[in-house]
Order: sequence, then structure tokens, then C-alpha cells
Amino acid sequence: MNSAQIIQTLRREIKKQSTPANLMNYQQFHKEKLAEPKGLRTPVLRKISTDVFKTLKTLPAKDILDIGDALHESGMRYARFFAVEWAIKVKKHYAPGEFKRFELWLKKYVNNWGACDHLCCGPIGNLILQFPELEKKREPWTRSKKLYVRRASAVSLIVPVSNRILLSEVFQTADVLLMDREDLVQKGYGWMLKEAANEFPDEVFDFVLKHRGRMPRTALRYAIEKYPADMRKRAMAKD
Repeated sequence: MNSAQIIQTLRREIKKQSTPANLMNYQQFHKEKLAEPKGLRTPVLRKISTDVFKTLKTLPAKDILDIGDALHESGMRYARFFAVEWAIKVKKHYAPGEFKRFELWLKKYVNNWGACDHLCCGPIGNLILQFPELEKKREPWTRSKKLYVRRASAVSLIVPVSNRILLSEVFQTADVLLMDREDLVQKGYGWMLKEAANEFPDEVFDFVLKHRGRMPRTALRYAIEKYPADMRKRAMAKD
């Protein structure tokens, strides 16, 4: 089955599943106005993804990722979702060169926080986990003019730091993003720190105490969410 046939199959399955019971209002999760606020529920999309992938699973990983490129280029609704889901399924077969592909997906096609996090906690995060030296290619994202690329600079470190690597890069990233005006970026690096705290609680808490005077409260609340109440109170106390 070629890319055009796969896209046709997906369109057919999407149409079949687009019943009122399977739809939800995605606008409730986004501040920015969505072009199509109603859409299929995630479990429904995952079932379509799993069923169609059964016809592709014998293909080499590179072919699966090439299909992901075609999906993105198709402009089909949910194309990003399927491309990322299928990329996750072949994560054990990534090569370092895939960073360029995933970076293109991020910069050209991601336009909301959900798509950003799906890509970063899936393909990009797992690629950096396997090849930590690629982190250096991610670092310039912290200074991007695009808010979702800046958010990605933090969220893409969640998988590696959850596997106990790249803690210093987590702190460097939080330093750069510390005073970012966009709350979605603040929440992104706050989430990164929260996940880092699972493995490095003392180090993250020290970082928070050192920067709490300048860190926006949104980011601070995310970062300390899993600490005991007395530590949260200490972190939130005003000097």
C-alpha cells in the first residue's frame, strides 16, 4: 500500500467513525481559536491508528517515517496524530539523522500545545534518549520566535531526564526560558522540572529555591506540584 492509498484508507475510517458519540469539543483545552473545534476522541483516533498500522508493520522503519512525511504534507485532518503515533511504534529503529525530519515536523506543522507535546514526548524525546548528543541540536529552540518551538525545547527533555540523563541541560533550558512571557512556555518548562524532580528531587528543589524570586508563578506551581505540602509552601513563600 503506497502513501496515497494509506491516506485514502485513513480518510475512509475517519468518516466512518465521525458519529456524534465519538466527537468531543477540543476548544475547551485551548486558548487559541481552533479552525475545527470539534473532533474525534483520542481513543477513537488511536483505534484507527492501530488498525491501519497493522497493514504497515512489516515495512522498514524508514518507510514508516517517510509515510509520516507524506501524511504531514497531505493536509488531512489528524495527519500529524497518525504520523507521530506510527513514528513512536518504530522508535527502537531510529537513526540520528531522523532529528532533521522531526525538527521539520515541529517547525512546519505544530500549531498547538497538544501536537507539540505528542511529538516531543514521543519521537523527539525518544530520539534524544537514544542519542543524547543530539541535545545540542535542540538547544537553539530555546531562543526561537515560535512559542511552540520554545515549549518543545523543554518538553523534549522530559523523556531523557525521566531516564536519569541530561539534568544539567534541563536546568540550562529552564534558565533560558525562565522569564518567557508565554504561559504555554512557562507551563512547558515547569512540567519539565516537575518530571525531573521524580528522579532528582533535591537538585530540582534547590534550583526552584534559587530562582523562585524571578520564576513566574505558573511555572513555579507546575515545578513543585509533586513535593510535600511543607516544601511547596516554602517554595511559594515570598521573600
